[in-house]
Amino acid sequence: MYIGLDVGGTNLRAGLVDEAGRLLAVRKIPLGEFQGVEPFAKTLASLAAQAARDGGISPGNLAYVGVGIPGATTKEEILYTCNIPMKNVPLARLLQSYLDVPVLLENDANCAAVGEYFCGVGQGTKNFALVTLGTGIGGGFILNEKLYSAGGMAGEVGHMVVEKGGAPCTCGRRGCWETYASATGLIRMTREAMERDKSSRLWEESDGGTAVTGRTVFAAALRGDKTAKALCETYVSYLAAGVVNLLNIFQPEVLAIGGGIGEAEEELLFAPLREIANRESYATRCGGKVSVVRAKLGGDAGMIGAALLERVI
Repeated sequence: MYIGLDVGGTNLRAGLVDEAGRLLAVRKIPLGEFQGVEPFAKTLASLAAQAARDGGISPGNLAYVGVGIPGATTKEEILYTCNIPMKNVPLARLLQSYLDVPVLLENDANCAAVGEYFCGVGQGTKNFALVTLGTGIGGGFILNEKLYSAGGMAGEVGHMVVEKGGAPCTCGRRGCWETYASATGLIRMTREAMERDKSSRLWEESDGGTAVTGRTVFAAALRGDKTAKALCETYVSYLAAGVVNLLNIFQPEVLAIGGGIGEAEEELLFAPLREIANRESYATRCGGKVSVVRAKLGGDAGMIGAALLERVI
């Protein structure tokens, strides 16, 4: 039995996972205000122990605990996180002092990729890629059946430039993929479109502009709104630019799209995305195939992948 811990910007989740990758018990609590490294480690350890006991397992009998972190890590240390103020934190050692079992750390998108690889849409592949569309854009890659980690710094796909001199990114560059294809980028472009067209249904779908989300534009497009439809096309073109780059670089057998936006309607997101990928990817010119699919596991992918990390490192 294993515990997978998923550290999110809003919630902390712990799942008890068996050899087959099945979630047997889940605990979730709000992240809350960060009180420091020691209290944070103690909270994670307590959450892991509770999830184990919920599944009828003594925490000391766990094979190990895997932790998905939204930032750069080694297997033992958090190098840097943006949303939680931690840098050079020996989190594995701190957790072991409470749990007395081995602990592995990994980037959260990498963990989600591992989860989908073993229990989701990546099953049966040797080379698999996952792109997560959320506040930013994350990426995880299984190459030749091993997680591509590069010392915790791999997979930052959101920071390749797709619009030279474009919108400023939090990383300091301009025109990064995540400034256009993340939920944050789509929300920004939705607001801009609303300001250009005061009669758009985007206003209705967002309660007069007070509740714009990554799904607002898709909801309005389904109702036939021309401005929303045009924005959907623009958004997919930006998403496809990065997706095709990844297909050309890694040639995965399957590339999955996850995150909140990844739940959008087939005809508005995946169908046009596949059309562009098939038209523009290098592999199709050589008789290869492009497989771009919707991720399967949703919010559970990170917990499952964290729990199964040892199999691909």
